[in-house]
Amino acid sequence: MTLLRLAWASLRNRRLISTLTVASIALSVALLVGIEHVRVGVRESFAGTIRGTDLIVGARGGTSQVLLSTVFGMSTPSGSISWATYQKWAKHPAVKWTIPYALGDAHRGHRVIGTTDEFFTRYRFRDDSVRFASGAAPFGPHDIVVGSEVAERLGYAVGDSVVLAHGMAAVSFAEHSAHPFIVTGVLARSFTPIDRSLYVTLQGLEEMHEAEEGAGGLPVGPPPTADAEHVHGESAITAFLVGTRNRFETLALQREMNESREEPLTAIIPGVALGQLWQTIGSAEVGLRVVALFCVLVGLIGMCVALYASLESRRREMAILRAVGAGPRTIVSLLVLESGLLAVLGAVSGVVVVYAGIALARRAVEAKFGLALTLHALGTTEWGFLALVVVAGTLVGVVPAWRAYRASLADGLSPKL
Repeated sequence: MTLLRLAWASLRNRRLISTLTVASIALSVALLVGIEHVRVGVRESFAGTIRGTDLIVGARGGTSQVLLSTVFGMSTPSGSISWATYQKWAKHPAVKWTIPYALGDAHRGHRVIGTTDEFFTRYRFRDDSVRFASGAAPFGPHDIVVGSEVAERLGYAVGDSVVLAHGMAAVSFAEHSAHPFIVTGVLARSFTPIDRSLYVTLQGLEEMHEAEEGAGGLPVGPPPTADAEHVHGESAITAFLVGTRNRFETLALQREMNESREEPLTAIIPGVALGQLWQTIGSAEVGLRVVALFCVLVGLIGMCVALYASLESRRREMAILRAVGAGPRTIVSLLVLESGLLAVLGAVSGVVVVYAGIALARRAVEAKFGLALTLHALGTTEWGFLALVVVAGTLVGVVPAWRAYRASLADGLSPKL
């Protein structure tokens, strides 16, 4: 206990150096723990992009391709699904509900999705559902609903006219001007790809292309497999979401769809596909952890340098301690204890900085980036990081302690000091 008090008094006597050392370690720990909190938040937001959907079914293609094109609107669909095939699976005994998707057209770089009322009542993300900031869902062939980001960026409100175009380019010379749409609703912000999309009825897409053909429009734009089209007088869709009557039937239904010989399909389980995709794109978090660990290493090295440099001004102090009976073991223990105290204070301060920062900034971060940062208890990984910092910080004190151990009593009492 006396040694602890002596170490604490020594640190207080060197307030400036001690404070700067604690601050450097605290910032390093805050970066390390903060990255872990952000990583968890990003992963939860990513995994919560779609909830409550048991299967996503698209034309035969890769798992990531089906997921990205349907949920995130980031990839070209692998093909189309005939309306007859869609109806067949929609009537399957294991299927409770379906949401058809027809992709291909766009408006100023934003994806347009043809769907049904089921999307606005069944689609779930995180712990929420699709809600309207104003207006209502599309009902007729000239109705369109815009996401919050589209409305904010392009200044749309209920009652405005919208003309769609072929392809995903921001500027298009192949517009469906013969079939304009009227905004009937603006969606509330969800911080998902929904905010960047526009939604029309399947009938609206069908009549839009019929009007284009009747007006003598040229067959420009995406290939038929990537657009809503006519197939033997029936509309083709790009994909459809499925909710099963019983979760235990999901795997059997997925296998049945994937093995169907009538029309090649790819049925994926969203949760599994999101996990696989995260493993692919989540390698960036490893890089962030490495950077944070290097920052901690720099902080520990700085603490070692500060302690070692302070020995020159503390040689008389060490000599006096030796003169009053303190042995080499006591001197070494004192310096190691000081180093450990600095590491503990830095670690605790770093955690406080993280929690204070999340408490103050989480609403602004969620409103700006849609990233859900939550105040949760430290996980196993974070406790491991803190233990590593404290142990490493304590061991760092061995270097100056070894230097003090070798200092002689006569050198410490010499007039040159």
